[in-house]
Amino acid sequence: MHRRTMLKLGSTGLIGGLTLPRLMQLQARAATETPAKAKACIFLFLEGGPSHIDMFDMKPDAAKEIRGPYSPKPTSVPGIQICEHLPKIAKLAHKYTILRSHSHNDNGHNTGYHYVMTGYKADFPDGNSKAPNNHLFPSMGSIVTRELGAKTPVPPYINVPHLLWAGGPGFYGSEFSPFVIEADPAQADFEVRDLKATEGIDEKRAERRKKLLAETDGTAAKGRPESMATYYRKAYDLVTSPVARKAFDISQEKPELREKYGYTTLGQCALLSRRLVEAGCRFVGVDHSGWDHHFTIFPSLEKDMLPHVDKAFSALIEDLDQRGMLESTLVVLMGEMGRTPRVNNDAGRDHWSMAQSVVFAGGGVKPGQILGATDKTAAYPTTEPVSVPDLVKTVLCQMGVDTSKVYYTPQGRPVPIVDGGKTIKDLV
Repeated sequence: MHRRTMLKLGSTGLIGGLTLPRLMQLQARAATETPAKAKACIFLFLEGGPSHIDMFDMKPDAAKEIRGPYSPKPTSVPGIQICEHLPKIAKLAHKYTILRSHSHNDNGHNTGYHYVMTGYKADFPDGNSKAPNNHLFPSMGSIVTRELGAKTPVPPYINVPHLLWAGGPGFYGSEFSPFVIEADPAQADFEVRDLKATEGIDEKRAERRKKLLAETDGTAAKGRPESMATYYRKAYDLVTSPVARKAFDISQEKPELREKYGYTTLGQCALLSRRLVEAGCRFVGVDHSGWDHHFTIFPSLEKDMLPHVDKAFSALIEDLDQRGMLESTLVVLMGEMGRTPRVNNDAGRDHWSMAQSVVFAGGGVKPGQILGATDKTAAYPTTEPVSVPDLVKTVLCQMGVDTSKVYYTPQGRPVPIVDGGKTIKDLV
């Protein structure tokens, strides 16, 4: 639209209810915003608190009760070393970046989880049994859903293999909730229940029901909230969409590729995430529990946890890269906290949020580097700490979300999408 035309329309108030100053403000913002570098995000959440000092920030010169029994292993990038039990990930160091200076002061599982997923301190005490979707603040996935919307019949925000505990929409409302796959794709009988059509209802009958519902929207069901109409429409589109049904059908993948990811919950969830992103999903949240090692941490890490994450993360990065999707798909690997530098009397490590490692790949991230550093026991950052708002802002900005926006709660409280923070220096 030419400036002269804008002036004419603006003077008569015909630009969709916008005043001319407001329209020009929006145009100026659009001209200065950085375009999205990531079309989608796969968020691999290691619930419980993965031990950074035993994985991505090892301290081989520290005392044994601090460094643990593992040795560092060289990677594909000279000078970068990670745990010997992550050999596949080590070979791909040129494809990702490790942030070692992520730090915050919330040592609670529930509250820390909420903080990392939303960028806001929890409005409830740790251990509170409040339902995940009833928190005040929206999660990153719900923010992406509200700001960017759906691209295909595949939901824009999906959780697998169950709901991310702090992955709800908060005061945004249920319209921006995740589609939750309450099933483990590693199981032989894996099926997405909500994609299965009702028995005895053929296509013609389903279409008649849809038309009847549309007609009643304006009559008997006139009082139904708009969100419910939207819900019904989305549900119908999902159930009847060949694209959606195909995306969720992990059995279509070759056995060799499934084996490469690992026939584990994390491995198959990572593979399914790639399929969902490929089909148009914008944000996939994968919750992988079992990382809260207060007792006998090393046998558990060595036997189960590290091999699973090694296969899943490395296969995902290689798969995305080979399909030409890595540059447009941001992959984040992290938990709600790290673990204590010193091994406790039960041969475990306790909660430690003051230092944590986060791994970023794809989505416009500069690969092959280490950002930040911690002290000789991996207890505190020795470089500028990266806060939770910094991390949330970086993820959302990479996806093209305007993080300066402010929304209001039903009580009229203004809540910015991100409460301060800045994009992580040298990462993007």
